[in-house]
Amino acid sequence: MRTQLWDYDLEDDEPTQPPKGAEHVITHPNPSSVSLSIRASALVFSDPKSQQLLRMIERVAKSNATALIIGETGTGKELIARQMHALSERKHAPFQAVNCGAFSETLVESELFGYERGAFTGASQSKIGWFESANGGTLFLDEIGDLPQSTQVKLLRVLQEREVVRVGARKAIPINVRLIAATNVDLEEAVRAGRFREDLYYRIKVVPINLPPLRERRGDILPLVEHFLNVYKERLQTAAPQLAPETIRVMLEYPWPGNIRELENVIHRALLVSNTNTLQPHDLNLPHSLLQREEPTARAHHAVKTGKPSAGLSSEVSTYPLETVFYELFQESPDKLFDIVNNLLVSKAYDFCHHNQVHTARLLGISRNILRARLKELGLID
Repeated sequence: MRTQLWDYDLEDDEPTQPPKGAEHVITHPNPSSVSLSIRASALVFSDPKSQQLLRMIERVAKSNATALIIGETGTGKELIARQMHALSERKHAPFQAVNCGAFSETLVESELFGYERGAFTGASQSKIGWFESANGGTLFLDEIGDLPQSTQVKLLRVLQEREVVRVGARKAIPINVRLIAATNVDLEEAVRAGRFREDLYYRIKVVPINLPPLRERRGDILPLVEHFLNVYKERLQTAAPQLAPETIRVMLEYPWPGNIRELENVIHRALLVSNTNTLQPHDLNLPHSLLQREEPTARAHHAVKTGKPSAGLSSEVSTYPLETVFYELFQESPDKLFDIVNNLLVSKAYDFCHHNQVHTARLLGISRNILRARLKELGLID
């Protein structure tokens, strides 16, 4: 599939279309299977960052090197893995995608490595695991950071020895599988915290691939909008509406915390509720709190200088990055999470204010005495 390449300047009133605008669109082979999930069903390479990413994918796809795709939920990590498989010499062999977070700790090993009859209660017959089913092809392990450590040890051995041992078996089975892993958490931090094995981390990070969030590749937004408009006009048997200039502006300014998946849901809903031939901003139903144009850093500096929050500096305005981080922390469940968050907030605010206690207290909205006590607890002052 191909899609139109848009070039839109926020200072202009209308989008412009270069004469030779056409870029790749990668779609999931079974979009209905991800329609109710948080995964992206389409990916484009129109933005310069995306084009650079595509060139990297094309270079490394033909190798058998293990790759680690790093990106937020909904950015299209599985689609990147599928593209690498499609461009590789293994393209005619199986591609298997597994969400490591979808299995309980007691089932994950039998799912990955298979099991023999009688290996555990309920194992009435033998079953091959995902590694065997992907033999000769590519195995994509999403959310690899969710694997329990006991499984991490066995996975490391599989990657080193190129063989699997089914649960309840003694004989090893040779395999020829290229592994592509993905994560939306900081595995380096997980290694430091002892939740992820360091040797496995370096084993899967032979080729790291950083997939930027949609808000950092705005050139992909309008091509994706066009793609989803075409998809859902066919499903809903309706005409594709035009986009009002202000609608385009809003789409380009919105931070898309849910990334491509959120964009698809927004387009789907807009086509359902709109009763005109032109989509207006209100048809998108985007949170007003995330549509502020002023940068958070500028607002913070304003608060430090004046002692008053600037317009829009509320807990609602820029909470989307915080919410993303909080959800990741909740999934990791570190010890003393409350202390971690509070200590980091105080120390980073202190750094931001260049170690000025008055400005730091004002920024945090606490008294200087309380701040001094916290700074002493953290060992930042005597």
